[in-house]
Amino acid sequence: MPKFYHVVSAALLMALTQTSCSSTKVAKQGSTAAKTESTERSKPAPKSGLKNYSDVITKEAVSDQGVFTIHKVGDKYYYEIPDSLLQRDFLWISRFANLPSGLGGGYVNAGSSVNEQMVEWQKFENKIVLKTKSYSAYAADSLAISLSVRANNYQPTIYAFDIAALSPDSAGYVIDVTKFFLSDVKAFSGLDADLRKQYKVSKLDDSRSFIQSAKSFPLNIEVKQDFTYDATEPPSNSATGSISIIMNQSMVLLPKVPMQPRINDYRVGYFNINQYDYGSEALKADQKSFIRRWKLVPKDIEAYKRGELVEPVNPIVYYLDPATPEKLRPYIKAGVEQWQEAFETAGFKNAILAKDPPSPEEDPDFSPEDARYSVIRYVASTTRNAVGPSVSDPRSGEIIESDIIWYHNHLRSYRNRYLLETGAANPAARTLNTPIEDLGEMMKEVITHEVGHALGLPHNMKASAAYPTDSLRNGEFTQKNGIAATIMDYARYNYVAQPGDKNIRFIRQLGPYDHYVINWGYRYLPEAKNAEAEVPTLNKWIEEKSGSPIYQFGSGSGGYDPQSQTEGIGDDVIKASTYGLKNLKLVAPKLYDWTAAQTNDYEDLDELYGELLGVWSRYIGHVVTNVGGVRENRLKPSQQGFVYTPVSAKEQVASMDWLLSNAFSSPEWLHQSKISRNTHHANYAESIRSLQARHLNNLLSPDRMARLMENEVNGVKYNALNMVRQLQRGIWSEVYSGATVDIYRRNLQKAYLDRMAYLLNEEPGRSSRFGTPVEINQSDIRSIVRGELVQLQRQLKSARNRYSNDLTRYHIDDAIVRIDNILNPKNG
Repeated sequence: MPKFYHVVSAALLMALTQTSCSSTKVAKQGSTAAKTESTERSKPAPKSGLKNYSDVITKEAVSDQGVFTIHKVGDKYYYEIPDSLLQRDFLWISRFANLPSGLGGGYVNAGSSVNEQMVEWQKFENKIVLKTKSYSAYAADSLAISLSVRANNYQPTIYAFDIAALSPDSAGYVIDVTKFFLSDVKAFSGLDADLRKQYKVSKLDDSRSFIQSAKSFPLNIEVKQDFTYDATEPPSNSATGSISIIMNQSMVLLPKVPMQPRINDYRVGYFNINQYDYGSEALKADQKSFIRRWKLVPKDIEAYKRGELVEPVNPIVYYLDPATPEKLRPYIKAGVEQWQEAFETAGFKNAILAKDPPSPEEDPDFSPEDARYSVIRYVASTTRNAVGPSVSDPRSGEIIESDIIWYHNHLRSYRNRYLLETGAANPAARTLNTPIEDLGEMMKEVITHEVGHALGLPHNMKASAAYPTDSLRNGEFTQKNGIAATIMDYARYNYVAQPGDKNIRFIRQLGPYDHYVINWGYRYLPEAKNAEAEVPTLNKWIEEKSGSPIYQFGSGSGGYDPQSQTEGIGDDVIKASTYGLKNLKLVAPKLYDWTAAQTNDYEDLDELYGELLGVWSRYIGHVVTNVGGVRENRLKPSQQGFVYTPVSAKEQVASMDWLLSNAFSSPEWLHQSKISRNTHHANYAESIRSLQARHLNNLLSPDRMARLMENEVNGVKYNALNMVRQLQRGIWSEVYSGATVDIYRRNLQKAYLDRMAYLLNEEPGRSSRFGTPVEINQSDIRSIVRGELVQLQRQLKSARNRYSNDLTRYHIDDAIVRIDNILNPKNG
């Protein structure tokens, strides 16, 4: 079950625990609370209706000391909150610990965070109130405008608790939190308004909901709520009319003094936090963005200044889950510690470590839920995924918590893709029993990728286009440089290498961008006394690498940059996809021999063939992005060049020609009788239709056509009309050649007419998909669609009598009527 973990420095721990009652667990949950001599003697008289401490926290109490002391008395839970921790900043993270199958459409997993917010505990008269707190709007307390910031950004109260008693030394407050944790508090709920509406949730059933556990650690409190809701249409187990979830509520004490932040630069890839600084001298609230990173400080700053490798005061340490299979542990550790190479570029030695979990004899208090520890969880689940989320201090960007979760079945996905994408050129991949060394290498690199996220690094999809495509067929090059400039790209396998290429590296690895980005984000700058003072140095490092594709960053968002795509490799998408398809055409006829012939079972064959269609579709999608494509090069005004450059007309025409030949032709090579006739009674033609229609609709999307129309402004001699005309003539080529129209083409041509009907007759609206807005009804889109359909209908009428094949003639007659209905919908 996913828990909450953290690595924290000894110095930080000391600073934090000096302000709390105790940082040592003097009483464990499950045992009677230990009472000191002073506690036994101290029985303050009731004040303002308050009870004596001993009347609330009785001798039957089971107590757990940590950041707050938690007392369980019968079925009630109490927090004892030190006065010193009132108005301190805490981070509250709400996660699913357990959830029903299919919740959220299957895109939500155990361990998924549903809300993160900063909170503080305040005393108001005879109550303790829990309030949210935000640093998104900020001004220094010394500035007069800070009064206005507070007045105009008043944060809501989440809950108000009556003070039940004072602590024995009157330096703290006891509150009953039972009702709070048994209530459906929207701020902490796993079911948002959309999910409640989707599943018709009426209420929380109090009789079937309870607090499963509450534990206190030196820096955090972990509470698990087992909740059952009445729901008319639950995602699973519909007969019960219920949804049951277990929520994990984590409350973590933030450092009293925030870490010095590092200002974000959009030319370098880091997750970031944003604030509006109302104390800025600008004539508006100045938006500031800070990168998210761990706090690393060298032990010997003078040696660090001299350029020596120095260990950090507090390294980043990950513990392996005790449930991790022994044979996989070396690969997971290697995946974590591979980042040591990049941290050495930043001047740190042994900055990140992986360790086996301590035994009960070595550390009886070790718990994965303790916020002082980070743990790589190995989850027994059929989910094929691995995740590396982190939670950061919203005041500074300091990463204070990181989970790496590996789901058991994830290696199956990598096994399958290894076979499909490299099997033509890589004999080791031509089996379901992939060698453990290869599987281990894959796992190592996935762990490195997920740890990268936990270090603050987002995906850099631009890095896969950093290397010339043909260099990926060179053994010496790939062994040295890998297949992309970073591990943070989705460039998993070398599908470009061809049979006969020697000494090829087929699996991704850490790259030069990773060294660059870690140095940029983590190098300690002792002379800079504030974040602004670091900027000239950080800017210099970026501009020194400007112009080299190896050090560029692109998130891949927007879907318009052909050099910034998921799962692609090489700088030429047409060439890379051509190589990829050559390999797939060799793999497809061998798939039966490599699977069913060995296992005497069709399950793996069926699964792999479905994934092979997905790989084919992915290669096509890479080329589609060239059409209406715009390359992004993140620059600042001080640098030469344009940020956005449209793909040339020549490349766009070539891409359309490639698509007509490889995506929209009849893919006979994909039809393998040993596969289709042994895995499904009738599904092949429909599968091809679905994939071809997807790419056709993508090409004929309003946002892509908007970019093509913009080419007229930018002087690119290939516009939306050119694209539609080229596409239409290619898809309906039989009309001009007189060739018989086979089933694949008939399906595709009908899909084309459906898409044109959508573009012409949908309700006028503003399309903003992928961030390229266009007012469809006031653009050239409908003029082009109408004009080309009129031309097509004329050609179809002229050609119909040339066909003796009844099915082809019926298809053409049907198309003529469909076009008439599209052009004249009131007559349809």
